[in-house]
Amino acid sequence: MIKRYSAALLFFLLIIRGALAQIHDPVTWTFGYEKRGDTAYEIIFTAVIEEGFHIYSMDIPEGGPIPTSFSFNEAVDYSLEGESYEVTSPEELMDEAFGFKIKSFRDKAEFRQKLSSQSPSFTVSGTLNFMSCSNTSCSPPKDVEFSVTVGEVASTSPVKAAGTTDIPTENRKQGKGLLKFFLVSLLAGFAGVLTPCVFPMIPMTVAFFSRGSESRARSIVKALIFGISIVLIYSLLGVIVSLTSAGAGFANTLSTHWIPNLLFFLLFMVFAISFFGAFEIVLPNKWVSGADSRVDRGGLIASFFMGLTTVIVSFSCTGPIVGALLVEAASGDVLRPSIGMLGFGLAFALPFTVFALFPSMMRKMPKSGGWLNSVKVVLGFIMLAFSLKFLMTIDSVYSFKILSRDIFLAIWIVIFSLMGLYLMGRIKFRYDSDLPYIGVFRLFLIIAVFSFVVYLIPGLFGAPLKGLSSFLPSVETSKFNLTRIQSENKTSPVLPSANLFVSGLCSEPLYDDIFEMPLGLSGYFDFEQGLQCAREQGKPALIDFKGHACANCKVMEARVWSDPKVLERLSNNFVIIALYADDRTVLPENKWITSKVDGKVKKTIGKINEDLEISLFKTNALPLYVIVDHEGNPLNQPMPSNLNTEEYIQWLDEGLARFNAL
Repeated sequence: MIKRYSAALLFFLLIIRGALAQIHDPVTWTFGYEKRGDTAYEIIFTAVIEEGFHIYSMDIPEGGPIPTSFSFNEAVDYSLEGESYEVTSPEELMDEAFGFKIKSFRDKAEFRQKLSSQSPSFTVSGTLNFMSCSNTSCSPPKDVEFSVTVGEVASTSPVKAAGTTDIPTENRKQGKGLLKFFLVSLLAGFAGVLTPCVFPMIPMTVAFFSRGSESRARSIVKALIFGISIVLIYSLLGVIVSLTSAGAGFANTLSTHWIPNLLFFLLFMVFAISFFGAFEIVLPNKWVSGADSRVDRGGLIASFFMGLTTVIVSFSCTGPIVGALLVEAASGDVLRPSIGMLGFGLAFALPFTVFALFPSMMRKMPKSGGWLNSVKVVLGFIMLAFSLKFLMTIDSVYSFKILSRDIFLAIWIVIFSLMGLYLMGRIKFRYDSDLPYIGVFRLFLIIAVFSFVVYLIPGLFGAPLKGLSSFLPSVETSKFNLTRIQSENKTSPVLPSANLFVSGLCSEPLYDDIFEMPLGLSGYFDFEQGLQCAREQGKPALIDFKGHACANCKVMEARVWSDPKVLERLSNNFVIIALYADDRTVLPENKWITSKVDGKVKKTIGKINEDLEISLFKTNALPLYVIVDHEGNPLNQPMPSNLNTEEYIQWLDEGLARFNAL
């Protein structure tokens, strides 16, 4: 019964796609011109859009997102002829975030502006404004300056101008994030091979490709088909999860709602218990028999079914690893599941394929033994630790305040300490062999595990643990925070990050029984109350759109806001308004609002704040920082997640300077 339910849970996972909102601006612009007559020209704007993203048309209905628009600097050597127009035909699709059909462009879009000039050489400059979105998030509206020098020689095709934009910093980080996840998936694939239900299959597989009197060339072809088949099967799982991606609103709901998070927690617990040896997660025997029967028929097609059989038979060990990867991939962009499964499949298929191509290498393989089960148990400890991530999301989003940071860390310290003791042979599980001695590799692994435990311990007493900030509950939830205790007792703080700033508030913040400001800062959790205090204090307001389940929000606070220069500016120069966009606290009926975006009634704090972000700034990305005046108007460009502290300080100073200039 447990086996059936476990398999059902895994396959339910494969069709669930949850994504925390991230910020992207994956558009590269090029600018050029084309001569259309003696005095007639057209300026050409070309947007190359990364796969999975889109930009909006120039024709957007009222209440929709920011349209693409163009403005030109005044000049005397040319005159504009009419308005800018679209060359590429947009597609019109339902946008779930706004509730109606909106025209947009994918892959590539071209816009043009006609003009006339008597001058043989002149420069056209100006600014274009646009916003880019994916199915899960939108970037803030972006201004791009352009400058195109028109010469005497006609250009029959667009040329790349000096004002061309580079790929934005956020997009480069996105690429690095995918590469990092791909490498993690490769390691997971190799880990899957080193499990007791997979590793012993390698000799049997090699024997299959070595039998008979077939030519060497045909054996090589069959081995390659076998390896490619495994990669394709796992990649298909990733594509299925990628294609089930829904809109940003649905994705955010899925990633923060208690039901899927509880399901994922139970799923990881089942995986961990399975790896500890309590039971095996297996697929129905008829699936194995069906695939295996086709292997016996021989031929090249048999190589594909041999790959399918290998995947199915190894499911009891690889299923939990694949499930864990897909859950992690579901918290990122649409490409992550496909990238993850491609990496896993490549690593998993590689040893089988290499040994099938070169059977003589089999003699150099290590023999099967108890070390295989040790790999499986270690993976069980890791899955047990990461299962807490989903409980943490439920606890923070619904404000239960049960799983505090110190409790979370205490559980992790115990789990990884037990892992270290297991590697030392002090703890044994059901299928473990005796450990007569500790090898060199195991020794270094023990050192790494206990070093990690030592690193965690200061976190119990308020240490920031910046490297793990995205995984852990916020520091403010800790009951043993020595920094806060010393501050309350007016003693000198012992940590640099404990330099707490206290700025006077105009009134007691609403919802301060639910939320806490980070790093000892003070502020508000209601938009109007925060703006009112900003008016009274004569300061600009810094709106912090954030989320309980937003990993980037925690990283920003741990790495950027904790900087003394940033802390000083936040405390002294701004009234902070922290608005949680994923909180599910239901408000009294007299505080409900009817959205101007989608016409729906918003009843929770999170939905009201999310609606405010979309209606004012045309995005629901988290985190998003906006410096506004006393009327709520932005003073400079909104700032998404940016770990460059100096750039963030410059942005804060720019907003303050513009406020003082009003």
